[in-house]
Amino acid sequence: MLKTITFACMHFSIAFGVVYLMTGSVLIGGAVALVEPSVNTVAFYFHEKVWKRYEQRKQLKLHPNSPVFQA
Repeated sequence: MLKTITFACMHFSIAFGVVYLMTGSVLIGGAVALVEPSVNTVAFYFHEKVWKRYEQRKQLKLHPNSPVFQA
């Protein structure tokens, strides 16, 4: 979760900076910096969860008798 939070902080900063430079508006930059990265951060969190599951299944196919995956 810490990785997701630090990613979000970086993304908020970049989104604000880019939109502010493009528009000169703190209001629009702030609005975009709140909305777009928020949606992207939630999507990233779930992407990481799905990707981890995919990697585990891939490992299970490569090593079906591995005790790591047996419940």
